[in-house]
This record gives sequence, C-alpha cells and structure tokens, in this order.
Amino acid sequence: MLLEQVQSLTDEQVVERVRQGETWLYELLMRRYNQRLYRITRSVLNDSAEAEDVMQDAWVRAYEHLDQFAGKAKFATWVTRIALYGALARARERRRSDGQELLDMGIFESKQRSPERQAIDSELRDLLESAVDELPEVYRSVFVLREIESLSTAETAECLELSEEAVKTRLHRSRAILRRILFERAGLATADSFRFLGTRCDRMVARVMERIHKL
Repeated sequence: MLLEQVQSLTDEQVVERVRQGETWLYELLMRRYNQRLYRITRSVLNDSAEAEDVMQDAWVRAYEHLDQFAGKAKFATWVTRIALYGALARARERRRSDGQELLDMGIFESKQRSPERQAIDSELRDLLESAVDELPEVYRSVFVLREIESLSTAETAECLELSEEAVKTRLHRSRAILRRILFERAGLATADSFRFLGTRCDRMVARVMERIHKL
C-alpha cells in the first residue's frame, strides 16, 4: 500500500500497524509532526542543526518505546514531550556556551511574489525569528506551540506539563516582549515561521528510517 493511500489513518491506527510490523508506516507520523518537533526543539536550543539532531534522536526513541504509548495522551503530545525533554537535556549540556547561529532562510520561498516582495518578506521573517529567539526559554516554548504551531491552550499545557493558566500568562508576556521589538508591525503570518518541510523533512525521514532498520 502506498503512503498516499494511508493518509486517512489516525495516529493511533498508524502506531498499532507499526507495532504489528509495518515499520514503513512510521514515516507517515514523522511527516505529520516533523515541523512541530523542529519548532519546539529549536525554541529551546536556538540552533537549527542541534534541533535536527534532537529531533532525529526523539523519533528513534519514540519508535523504540512505542510499546509504552498507551494512548492516554495523543500521540502528537507524547512525541512532542520526548522531543522537548531531549532539547532541554541538550540545552543543559551546553549551558556553558551561549552562542547561536542564524537560521538558514533559504527554505522560505514566497509564491508568485516579486523579488522585491520576497526580499522584504525575508527580512520580516528574519526580524520575527530573531525576536522569538530573544524570548526567555520559559516563554519561547509556549509562544512557539500556541502562536506558530497553533496548538490550543489545553494542548500546549499538556505538552509542556503546565497549567492552562500558566500557558495563558506566559503567552501574554511573550507577546508583550515581542511587541516591543516590532513583532506586530512585521505583518507576517506566524504559521510560515520556522518551517520544516520539503527536502529538510525528507532528509529527516530518511535518517530516522535508516536508524530504525538497524535496530
């Protein structure tokens, strides 16, 4: 069965079939949530390459422990937590260094827009992403999940193991900080920020599947 023919399967159905030996279906889960995991890991690490490393480890770890996924939480929440914990552990390991690298803007391409408009959009995205990177970590993860990944307050609270009130408070404070650095004037749809699609997603899927087949 081709991957396109199983798109309608729920996450839980995919997990069950992977458990039963259809390992190739694991790719479907990765393609559904690669972007979310990239955004949340990068929100902690402020580093694209490290975020991808943590993502890869998270996907392999999730595969190795699929038997522990009891369905009490959504699969998306479960795997997000794995990635988040991995990112936090990585951040602790490198706490002594405070450097960060610029996000490769080559993945951002506007459709049917003039070169001038694309240049402006790129600058605005750069401004937005730099502003988000400057948020304290406790606010950054909440902002990324709520405003960029579009999770609900309840889902964000579940992923980060916070109360819904804490999520609301941190989101409010993150918006205030971003507002001070002209976030609202950027005029940019937040859903386009920190994208993890196309060849980047393909590369991640290939790496994880290669590691899984060696287990």
